[in-house]
Amino acid sequence: MVSPVSEDATEDVRKARGALEAQALVDQELLPAEMAKYQVPQWPGDIVMIQSEHTGAVDILSADLESADLLGDHRKASPPLMAPPCIWTFAKMKEFKSKLGKEKNSRLVVKRGEVVTIRVPTHPEGKRVCWEFATDDYDIGFGVYFDWTPVTSTDITVQVSESSEDEDEDEEEEEEIEDPVPAGDVERGSRSSLRGRYGEVMPVYRRDSHRDVQAGSHDYPGEGIYLLKFDNSYSLLRNKTLYFHVYYTS
Repeated sequence: MVSPVSEDATEDVRKARGALEAQALVDQELLPAEMAKYQVPQWPGDIVMIQSEHTGAVDILSADLESADLLGDHRKASPPLMAPPCIWTFAKMKEFKSKLGKEKNSRLVVKRGEVVTIRVPTHPEGKRVCWEFATDDYDIGFGVYFDWTPVTSTDITVQVSESSEDEDEDEEEEEEIEDPVPAGDVERGSRSSLRGRYGEVMPVYRRDSHRDVQAGSHDYPGEGIYLLKFDNSYSLLRNKTLYFHVYYTS
């Protein structure tokens, strides 16, 4: 014989079990719908509509946004991958330096702790950029990047900064640092911030430009500006005398 108390307890257990099974079925039905809300159209120009479960409001987003943005990650799209450059060296160091020593704006000094960026716009009549450079006595870091920006002038310009991150920012402090911290590990290649902002043609590594003339070329990927970086940020004591020649070919 079952007491009334036992019957009530059994009924409560049965109701609780039934509620759990019903909730599991509801969760299974909602899961595909939840995942479907975050599917991004594959074609530019489409839109994404997301409806709030609580308020019923509908947000309309452009399909140009990355799927990561819909999930709360606001990272920007990475630049497209670049084709590798052609690079080589040649040993006619004295002849190269003697020739460029007579030309205007082909020789400069990269001071200790500095990064010099030579900005080379793509030329309407060219198909590739070419570079040659050498240094006196010591090596220097060198890398090439590509800025996907409209070209308004074909003039080649030179920019000097204390590190790679200071290029587009005004200096907030004018105090001189006695022992500047290197902008990146030049032995291991470029810092990640450069790879995120620009297309990377070749990372910044230390080159034996005091032993052989370093040369290379790269086919234009489109309209934009090449950034040839000469990195002396790792050097705390020595300035580097740089001889360089940049041109385009068709």
